[in-house]
Amino acid sequence: MKKKIALIFGVTGQDGAYLSRFLLKKGYTVHGVKRRSSSLNTQRIDHIYQDPYSKKRNFILHYGDVTDTLSVSTIVKKIKPDEIYNLAAQSHVAVSFEVPEYTGNADAIGALRILESIKFHGLEKKTKFYQAGTSEMFGKVLQVPQNELTSFNPKSPYGVAKVYAHWITVNYREAYNIFASNGILFNHESPLRGETFVTKKVVKALCNIKFGKQKKLFVGNLNAKRDWGHAEDYVQAMWKMLQFKRPDDFVICTGKQYSIRDFIKMVSKVLGMKLRWTGKGINEKAFDENNRCIVECRKKYFRPAEVDTLIGDASKAKKLLKWKPKHNIHSLIKDMISYELDIHKNDK
Repeated sequence: MKKKIALIFGVTGQDGAYLSRFLLKKGYTVHGVKRRSSSLNTQRIDHIYQDPYSKKRNFILHYGDVTDTLSVSTIVKKIKPDEIYNLAAQSHVAVSFEVPEYTGNADAIGALRILESIKFHGLEKKTKFYQAGTSEMFGKVLQVPQNELTSFNPKSPYGVAKVYAHWITVNYREAYNIFASNGILFNHESPLRGETFVTKKVVKALCNIKFGKQKKLFVGNLNAKRDWGHAEDYVQAMWKMLQFKRPDDFVICTGKQYSIRDFIKMVSKVLGMKLRWTGKGINEKAFDENNRCIVECRKKYFRPAEVDTLIGDASKAKKLLKWKPKHNIHSLIKDMISYELDIHKNDK
């Protein structure tokens, strides 16, 4: 049986790393696209080269960028993949307010460039396409919980750009009969999460505070509620979408939500840190057993337009894709903490 070939844009990110490992275990040849950088940006995937599944050169990297039409087109033409996963994005919501044009170029037009390459090179009948959507497209939610029929109401340049990518994927599916599916993924975390994202920021900071390497954790809206899952579960859903008998759109989530405050409490509990909370709003703080303030709110970490609550309904994916998450919030937190504690142990 001929090996399947997958092409991953955004291979150096959290999802790219987990998806690469998953596909290699499935027997795929995996091609990944990474941006040229003067500093190393492959830390999340370096271990894959030592993986037994990639010893026979089943994992190949290419320089490219979804903001560069020629590189996208050249790579797609050269590889002619069976499956393309578009995970490339400027994915930080707060940063998207600072660089809205770049966010639109990468997150919205980037998807268009890939779809147009599939069409231009006559790969409509060969190549399946996965577009990484986000719960941020729902923004200021119009119904609870959110599913595939919920109207989008984005409240950030990131969310707006992803809405465009979603609908251009639907458009190319209907206009050119491309097998193109959207995954509307709610927040998903892991030990490989970037350090500017709130879950990683919280876990890393509280571990540092516990070991005396940091004095305080600064956060924004403690009341914001999110539906958090594990990236390892969610990349399997991506793959299942492209194995389904027809292209479609699927919400992927746990169906449970917790506030930022809840997340901090759960992390501190695992670390054996007892917190005492005082104040409200911007003045809310948390103190440790020695009465030291270790968690404090800062206005600069609030978004220009807040998204207060996101919680999904993955009934469609569970029924049609036979997908369900293996991790819950507690196993996710333990996984992330274990990773940070190993770092502290190695530092010693």
